[in-house]
Amino acid sequence: MRLPVVLSRDEVGSLLSRLRGPVWLMASLMYGAGLRLLECAELRVKDINFDRGELAIRDGKGGKDRVTMLPATIKSALVDHLTRVKAQHDADLAAGRGSVALPGALRAKYPNAPREWAWQWVFPATRFYVDRATGERRRHHLHESVLQRAVKDAARAAAIPRPATCHSLRHSFATHLLEAGYDIRTIQELLGHRDVSTTMIYTHVLNQGGRGVRSPLDAVRATTSPESKPR
Repeated sequence: MRLPVVLSRDEVGSLLSRLRGPVWLMASLMYGAGLRLLECAELRVKDINFDRGELAIRDGKGGKDRVTMLPATIKSALVDHLTRVKAQHDADLAAGRGSVALPGALRAKYPNAPREWAWQWVFPATRFYVDRATGERRRHHLHESVLQRAVKDAARAAAIPRPATCHSLRHSFATHLLEAGYDIRTIQELLGHRDVSTTMIYTHVLNQGGRGVRSPLDAVRATTSPESKPR
């Protein structure tokens, strides 16, 4: 069993403080809501419920849907971000574009849906691509590598001495919830794990210092370093 790389709260804060714009929002969601990288990249406007403070994750790992929280601290920033994305989408529509790829056979069932605001990506790419099947110029969601690179650079700038990645933010989400006293079943549901045994790995991370046992050396008050002892 390999233990996940988990960051402290201070390390998460230091990493996030070095990000700006959409990648800051995406990394904040990965840590604040426990999202996987692709789940974050594939968020659509309709998946956000500001009134209930929820995110709907569609067709996650294992083909399952789930609901997780929308962190209150980034609601305002997310609203501002979506206002800019909406303006960009309106401009795309005015230029005869603005269509987005839909999952499965939804395009055939709802032919107007690809142009509707609700189905647009929360984090759209800055460039268009041409769909081979339809010939339409579309925006895909922001590529995962953009966030991966940004998080890696931020971790390096924060001098985090472990190989922190995007997935480390999800690992940290789960571990910090356990530390706060939330039960393992709740965290399992928020993460979208099929089996609770997968979630249990975070209990091993909590056992700091070797199963949480205090070293007997730490109980010896008179212990001093060799350099500090008189000669």
